[in-house]
Amino acid sequence: MIYKEFKGLKISALGLGTMRFPTIDGDASKIDEEKTAEIFDYAFANGINYFDTAWGYHMGQSELIVGKNLSRYPRESFYLATKFPGYDVNNMGKVEEIFEKQLQKCQVDYFDFYLVHNVCEANIEYYLDPKYKTVEYLLEQKKNGRIKHLGFSTHANFENFKRFLDMYGEHMEFCQIQLNYLDYEFQDAKAKIEYLSKLSIPVWVMEPVRGGKLASLSPEYMAELQNIRKGTAPELAFRFIQSIPEVIVTLSGMSSLEQVKENVKTFSKEKPFTKEEFEKVLDLGRKMTACVPCTSCRYCTEYCPQGLDIPKLISLYNEQVFSGGGFIVSMNLNSMPEDKRPSACISCGSCQAVCPQNIKIPEILKDFVERRK
Repeated sequence: MIYKEFKGLKISALGLGTMRFPTIDGDASKIDEEKTAEIFDYAFANGINYFDTAWGYHMGQSELIVGKNLSRYPRESFYLATKFPGYDVNNMGKVEEIFEKQLQKCQVDYFDFYLVHNVCEANIEYYLDPKYKTVEYLLEQKKNGRIKHLGFSTHANFENFKRFLDMYGEHMEFCQIQLNYLDYEFQDAKAKIEYLSKLSIPVWVMEPVRGGKLASLSPEYMAELQNIRKGTAPELAFRFIQSIPEVIVTLSGMSSLEQVKENVKTFSKEKPFTKEEFEKVLDLGRKMTACVPCTSCRYCTEYCPQGLDIPKLISLYNEQVFSGGGFIVSMNLNSMPEDKRPSACISCGSCQAVCPQNIKIPEILKDFVERRK
């Protein structure tokens, strides 16, 4: 197992994510405990010492199962991370209540790593609102020794990512971002990494195989990937992450013992891409995510009578087309006022008339609305 140094700790470069445990009859709330115990045993036996859970994973059951399994091992033999569930704004103001319950569920007296969960467009104002005192309470727990290291995870755009860091960056010891060879540019992970590097904040990685999309490629894309370097699709996705020096921990939500074995083998040795290979993989990622070629010149926004942020809407449209929607699109659209969503377009064509890329913007936004039905 590859290990990374973090503030005197020796952390496994591969962390066990716990939101995709094997389940019974496909019910996320019914974790197959026997198969999950096998996953933990193999992970421990083969050097994984970082375990990441959260309040909402498996409909609230993940922390319980993680606590049950980790209780079989000496407390000093593992690093446990969980998070304050601010992805649901109804939890704002409940940080103390939730934190105490998390300690009980996980059967521990302290968390090695604790995260402000999913800073994003839907909750940024709540996280920055001093009346909720979320970060302040967590800093108090750190002072009391019940949190060893405090960080945050984020799916936010760069602007809101920076807003959070402007307020709390001095207290954040690590940042967990969505990173893979698609999202390095598609979700602008590159800019986040560069900004975090300036602040000397190391990177934790989630979604290294993009929810499984990079673990099983079409024959066309797999052939192109093999021309860059031989290996399985998941292995090469992880090799891309290994090529980014700012990364400390890469989380993988492994749902079978076979996946754990394969990933442990990949992380038995560091084999980063060469610069040439790295660029070729990025080219493949660009091809896989090629949708509407908006360059964000923003000429369109100057002429939109509805005041729509058209480049942002096109970016979300591209995500919708590629992934079929999911959390990122819903999160962003739900945070927008009704009169700023794609459905607010009146198809006047003013935007299209000034678009240097000749994008048929009204048609795109109309299609966006249809795809969301």
